[in-house]
Amino acid sequence: MCSVLFGIASCSFLSKADANPERNKLLIDLISFVLDREHFDARKINDEFSKEVYHSFIEALDPQKRYFYQSDIDDLSVYINDIDNQINDKELTFFDLAYSILKVRIDEAQNLYKELLDEPFDFNEEDTINVDYDNLEYASTKQELSERWMKRLKFSTLSTYYDKIEEQKIALENNPETEEKPLEELEAEAREITESSINEYFDFTNDLEAKDWFSVYVNSIVVAFDPHTYYFAPKDKDRFDISMSGKLEGIGARLSKKNDNIKIVEVISGGPAWRGEEVEVGDIILKVRQQDEKEAVSIVGMRLDDAVSLIKGPKGTKVILTLRRVSGAIEDIVITRDVVELEETYAKSSLVKKDKHLYGLINLPKFYFNTQDYNQRNAASDVEKEIEYLKEKNIEGLVIDLRNNGGGSLQTVVDIAGLFIKKGPVVQVKRRNGSTQVLNDEDPSLLWDGPLVIMVNELSASASEILAAAMQDYKRAIVIGSKQTYGKGTVQNIIDLNRLYRNSSIGDLGAIKITTQKFYRVNGGSTQLEGVKSDIIVPDQYSYIDIGEKDQDNPLPYDKIAPADYSQWTITNYQEIINRSRLRMKKNSQLQLIDENAKWISERRNTNQFSINFNNYKDKIDHNEEKVTYFEKIKDYRSDISFKSLPYEMALIENDTVLGTKRDRWHENLTTDVYIEEAVNVLQDIELETAKSRR
Repeated sequence: MCSVLFGIASCSFLSKADANPERNKLLIDLISFVLDREHFDARKINDEFSKEVYHSFIEALDPQKRYFYQSDIDDLSVYINDIDNQINDKELTFFDLAYSILKVRIDEAQNLYKELLDEPFDFNEEDTINVDYDNLEYASTKQELSERWMKRLKFSTLSTYYDKIEEQKIALENNPETEEKPLEELEAEAREITESSINEYFDFTNDLEAKDWFSVYVNSIVVAFDPHTYYFAPKDKDRFDISMSGKLEGIGARLSKKNDNIKIVEVISGGPAWRGEEVEVGDIILKVRQQDEKEAVSIVGMRLDDAVSLIKGPKGTKVILTLRRVSGAIEDIVITRDVVELEETYAKSSLVKKDKHLYGLINLPKFYFNTQDYNQRNAASDVEKEIEYLKEKNIEGLVIDLRNNGGGSLQTVVDIAGLFIKKGPVVQVKRRNGSTQVLNDEDPSLLWDGPLVIMVNELSASASEILAAAMQDYKRAIVIGSKQTYGKGTVQNIIDLNRLYRNSSIGDLGAIKITTQKFYRVNGGSTQLEGVKSDIIVPDQYSYIDIGEKDQDNPLPYDKIAPADYSQWTITNYQEIINRSRLRMKKNSQLQLIDENAKWISERRNTNQFSINFNNYKDKIDHNEEKVTYFEKIKDYRSDISFKSLPYEMALIENDTVLGTKRDRWHENLTTDVYIEEAVNVLQDIELETAKSRR
């Protein structure tokens, strides 16, 4: 087969791709089994499926078509209808071949870009670059691929070259005695920056191992079922758990890798590193030693994930870090690991004052929960506490901000909805066998029965859509935001693959997040594809960009089921309140400007052809800067609303200046947020109409 596919010189492509092929075969077998048994709408693994996996994997390996030649694709396409058979037979031939070719092409690309950046670029030439990679053909020859790389490197360098010329111009204007560098020197500096950036990219790429690329292959298989079914390699599962719970056990610092060095880029407020005040941003970690080990391990040049694994550890254990300080000094420090809470994950609230009226705002970034124990800190319990605190200040209305909230725990949605309604259905869930279950709020008590507004946008998804839909169906709240939310109406469960196969010699197999159910509104409709239509539609930066579920590959279809039995709330003069808001927004110049900006953003995103001639580039930049300056007025907007932390948080801020800075920044952003302003206006209208009805 080697000589038939590639010729004798290419036989090296067929080298073994992984030191543990048995693990990969087992992984494919387990995932196929789980998908067939558990997925809500399991697909047949046939030739059509094979084609989808083939195209998905090739695109994932080389999305910008800067590695593979057309001849590579021709050779790999032999397997386009055979991947289904390889999955069933636990064969890895296609993956092994694709990965082996990719490794060779990446090595070639690293030599190529260094050669291309050795020579100056001529920015006086009339030339363009096409970035429409989906419709770009693969290169047929080395010369063609070299030309493609050259244009990309030149375009990247042009951007930096332009910036350097502008910076020098400003420096000369401010100080005429500044030494003026010749353009040739500025061009050389720009190329050096491009090379440094590409070096960092390849440092990351070279850190990827065969198992990382195999995870990409596995996910090319599972996403063919639907866009939310996903395989988590062991390290990815850890990240998912952290994102869902907002907690980790470690030292409380964020790290990055650059030029073989592991650097501290953030010290997390409240964590052990922050409490000890012994590390600072910019410190480089040279070695790591565990408390029960005599020898330290050098992490210079180590993969970032592997370094993080050494530094993290159970609460109460100690880790000794050898640091190179920002000052250059080298010293050892001891940190006792602890539970670190990622504050930005959690719900936060603010008192909102408009005129003489006081309202409450709760921002919920995610429906978080502890994946091991729901009774630990979760979104529902936190929202309940925030409402209690806000009620103590006698607020007259409440805004729940779900913008950019991508979802999370289904149970937390039910619990949060129950804070605003008497007992009743919140969401309906349909299983793969067609049976449905109604998830109810069983508690007849109400925590908040006053005016309520739910804020959403195009990135409000899944659990956010359930809460918004329930409040809308009950007529309990007015939903304000984008034309529709994301449109994810499916439920995923996490299955630990290690529970299906217990063999320590194989190693950690990771987990699969798999779509097992669809959820439906209490009125019987689905949010799948359709999302939640806002009662009051406001323009935003995403208004003309395709980012919803309907724009993803292989989404499950929209359908309906029978409505649940529920009783609607009564918002007095509901339609009149909506009409008033629409009239206000129609007259609002800030919203008109935002809508105009959204159209311009969409226009720029759809541009695929760019000039790499300096004068043409400069003209385009000048035009864009005029537009940017024009739209800068959006940031100048200030409402007459003030925002303030609750008393309990003010006490925390006294001992945590980082938290204080974060809240100050948040409150400042809220004063410029026209959507918050309109949400508060709607609260006032609800309050006004309710008061009228009581007279």
